[in-house]
Amino acid sequence: MSIGALDAAAAYGRTLGTGGPAAIATPPVAGGSQAVASGFGSMVEGLVTNAVQTMRHAEQASALQVAGQGDLIDVVTAIGAAETALDTVVAVRDRVVSAYGEIMRMQI
Repeated sequence: MSIGALDAAAAYGRTLGTGGPAAIATPPVAGGSQAVASGFGSMVEGLVTNAVQTMRHAEQASALQVAGQGDLIDVVTAIGAAETALDTVVAVRDRVVSAYGEIMRMQI
């Protein structure tokens, strides 16, 4: 499955809540009381941080179960959430690598 530049820009815009590629092309206006970090890098950072936290939670639930103090349903739920988070990170990585490959193949 191939993703085009406009599809990627639209998905990125939806993730940021801006609505589409036109909103992405406009740089943010500086000068608010708080600067909000938004961009692809911060989105990926949040995604990876969330995945790490989910995996740590699954590890803790597993350790509690092994010690005889945890509930098996909690362990299965935590491991399922960790697996989903990892699959999401891998899918984003694959898309980024694919997009990089397409950019490198472009003729100047």
